[in-house]
Amino acid sequence: MSTITERIDAITHIPAVRLAKVIPAPKSVKVELTASCDFRCSFCATSYDLRKKGHMPLPFFKSISKEMRTAGVEELGLFYLGESMLYPHLAEAVEWAKKECSYPYVFLTTNGRLATPEKVTALFYAGLDSLKFSFNSADAKQMKEITQVDAFDRVVANIQAAKAKRDMVWDQTGHKCGLYASSILYDGEQGERMEKAVGLIRDYVDEHYWLPLYSQHTLTTGASEAKGFAPTAGNRGRVGGLVDPLPCWAVFSEGHITFDGKLTACCFSHTEEFTMADLSDTPFIEGWNSLAFQALRKAHLARDVGGTPCAGCVAYV
Repeated sequence: MSTITERIDAITHIPAVRLAKVIPAPKSVKVELTASCDFRCSFCATSYDLRKKGHMPLPFFKSISKEMRTAGVEELGLFYLGESMLYPHLAEAVEWAKKECSYPYVFLTTNGRLATPEKVTALFYAGLDSLKFSFNSADAKQMKEITQVDAFDRVVANIQAAKAKRDMVWDQTGHKCGLYASSILYDGEQGERMEKAVGLIRDYVDEHYWLPLYSQHTLTTGASEAKGFAPTAGNRGRVGGLVDPLPCWAVFSEGHITFDGKLTACCFSHTEEFTMADLSDTPFIEGWNSLAFQALRKAHLARDVGGTPCAGCVAYV
């Protein structure tokens, strides 16, 4: 099994064959099963209510996931901007992707509050290949300040319990779901506090890694700076494997689909300006190589995104 950081780097480090306007289906696609989230994190634009929220209809998910697999997609992320543990058909979606569509790798990221032992056990039996926890608070007080939810102890307990449930299913079925965690890397006192907090969960995951504090297309820059933190330009991947912001890997290497079926060109797409196609009436591969996507890729290849939706990103201003 490849490590999660190896898989991340395989996406963010754009293969040379993908540096073109018209390209094959991406290896990886993230599908937003729900746009809702139980946290209201200050560093995440999801809490700003910039768009309508809802669940992806299960029949539409089944249709688009089957279509993408036929087109050549190999890795399916069942999350995007929302918290997928709120989706009422999550285990069924995992089982469909693994057993009916034969995806080699189905992965999921969660904030952990709703990842109860019962819920994650169902996901493991369904065939989930990777479960990652976003762990970004140093203690209970800070989590409540950042997320508006008092959930630190529950999140830690859920992460710790997940390992025992994963190992139980592994023993019974031979299927091993990777368990991972990521945290935002801060310097100074906050960095020291986060390192201590990570010690509570490190032994319960197969790998922990650090991420930069993103600005999410400048949407969260002000909130982060108000707390004394400087966000990193663009989305340059993980700490230890950072890439240049141009060309952006999200335009070439990984697809992103919102709960209402929009194929977007940004991993932080909270507004309509990044919509490249509506998959409710456009086949996936046509949307992936739509004229809008081709024009945006051309700008990225020229490293000049002025006049495109990407021009507003903090990476380029």
